[in-house]
Amino acid sequence: MCGIVGYIGEQQATPIILEGLKKLEYRGYDSAGIATLGGGESATRRSQGKLINLENLLREQPLGGNVGIGHTRWATHGRPSEINAHPHKAGPVILVHNGIIENYLQLKEQLKQAGHTFKSETDTEVIAHLIEETHKTEADFEKAVRLTLAQLRGAYAVCILNEKEPGCLIAAKLGSPMVVGLGDEEFFVASDIPAILAYTREMVFMEDGELVVFRNCTANFSTIDGAPLDKKPRHIDWSPMMAEKGGYRHFMLKEIHEQPRAVRDTIAGRLLEGEGDVYLENLQFSDRQLAAVKRIVIIACGTSWHAALVGKFYLEGLCRIPVEVDIASEFRYRNPVIDGNTLAIVISQSGETADTLAALREAKSRGALNMAICNVVDSSIARESDGVIYTHAGPEIGVASTKAFVTQLTALYLFTIRLGRANCTIDVAHGQKMIAALKKVPGLLEESLKLNEYTEKVAKKYMNARDFLYLGRGKNFPIALEGALKLKEISYIHAEGYPAGEMKHGPIALIDEDVPVVVLVPKGSSYEKTLSNMEEVIARSGRVIAVCSAGDEEVRGRAETVIEIPNLDEDLDPLLLSVPLQLLAYHIAVLKGTDVDQPRNLAKSVTVE
Repeated sequence: MCGIVGYIGEQQATPIILEGLKKLEYRGYDSAGIATLGGGESATRRSQGKLINLENLLREQPLGGNVGIGHTRWATHGRPSEINAHPHKAGPVILVHNGIIENYLQLKEQLKQAGHTFKSETDTEVIAHLIEETHKTEADFEKAVRLTLAQLRGAYAVCILNEKEPGCLIAAKLGSPMVVGLGDEEFFVASDIPAILAYTREMVFMEDGELVVFRNCTANFSTIDGAPLDKKPRHIDWSPMMAEKGGYRHFMLKEIHEQPRAVRDTIAGRLLEGEGDVYLENLQFSDRQLAAVKRIVIIACGTSWHAALVGKFYLEGLCRIPVEVDIASEFRYRNPVIDGNTLAIVISQSGETADTLAALREAKSRGALNMAICNVVDSSIARESDGVIYTHAGPEIGVASTKAFVTQLTALYLFTIRLGRANCTIDVAHGQKMIAALKKVPGLLEESLKLNEYTEKVAKKYMNARDFLYLGRGKNFPIALEGALKLKEISYIHAEGYPAGEMKHGPIALIDEDVPVVVLVPKGSSYEKTLSNMEEVIARSGRVIAVCSAGDEEVRGRAETVIEIPNLDEDLDPLLLSVPLQLLAYHIAVLKGTDVDQPRNLAKSVTVE
């Protein structure tokens, strides 16, 4: 999400920054801007929409200067607009920011009381004003920046300029990516390698809690609290395409590995831990409206439909409201029963899926309260819904959905907490417990990604199978469907997902020594039943690939192959189970030589019926 580019040196900054922002377009954005310093003055140009709009503005109103910062914004706080675009300015302070500041409302109120006036709806502008306010009592600008950053809660990568110090650029990071490029008496800063690869191959990768000050042809690295650091550059020999993929072989593998970050961004700024509740900024339904909901219909296609099926388990189980899940292409044609007490939830990665958009319009025409779970800001579905939960996965280039799926599950879990608190089916203590479990997910996803090399070995073992069967129970059954879909999509191997208890009603006839059966059997309420179903497969010579909880000796002693996931609250197992299934499909597809990122006959966004 979002893109940052900064430059300080002898060249004109604007062309370098603009070219760098173009290299980051794949990250997705809805507005863009550049600010430069030159001749003791600063100037800023910003525009909504694509970079071509900013380019046209810069032709009419050029920017000079040897120091500058640029940004492509993907809206989180505040709608896409020129006024919300970065850079933001307060007094002499100019900055760009990626991430989410969780305590921005509290800081904003304090600054208002101190006499500050805000022009935008963003959390970013608060940082600029806070630096300005701190600088009033702390004359050393660098120290004022450090003191300000210490007050921020959340995630950020920032580049900061000061009109009073035109030969200085400061950058810092916590939870959002940032890389520094070292040139010949010039320096570059970016949120990803492709932006600056044309200018230097010597890169320093900043870690969380680090800050760098560029001044007098030097780059001084330190921790945010001031301890000096000796950072060693790394030589990057990637091709431009490899750079966009972050060094990964395919976009799909990169996006699988981005899932911890994507989930962090989806929950960032939304958890009200003390209240056992969540804040969903674009879902302004009152508790009264939500408590009046008597029935929920979730509508989606493909992978999003699988997320919807998990959402049914969350909402029915925890909020005690009946939930139906519809395939969007079928919804309009069955004359659905919808009224004013129905909440229609539509799920779409792109926000442009034709069938899902049509289903949304049908639900609205019948009087349903409605909302969307969507990844793309200001997309058609987002605009036409009464409310929206943005997933903040960032752009997904690979056709087979991965990080969009886990963030949809995350959004459904967040909404379950909000609805349960509104209709009093989830009390404060339970909400706090759910939030505590959710906060563990990004770290456990990172742990799960360590399965990558092992899963590749598993893929080599089973890559020549003609058919796969995936089994799961309860909320893990939709993950079996999703695992089978991933394998079908990118490897072209026939695969089916089934509820484990339904196997004996037909699919068991398919099982023999040539059919790998992926059984999802983490510890939980359905563990023993699923284990029994796994035994039925083994008894018929099926080749069991068991995905189970870490340390499960019982499964280890029975299955042909075992893949272990970290232990977590069983409601959140679907997020962790997704990772090894994605990796298994990916590695089998690579071994079979298919086009992983653009599989045959498929499109990323289906915009026709």
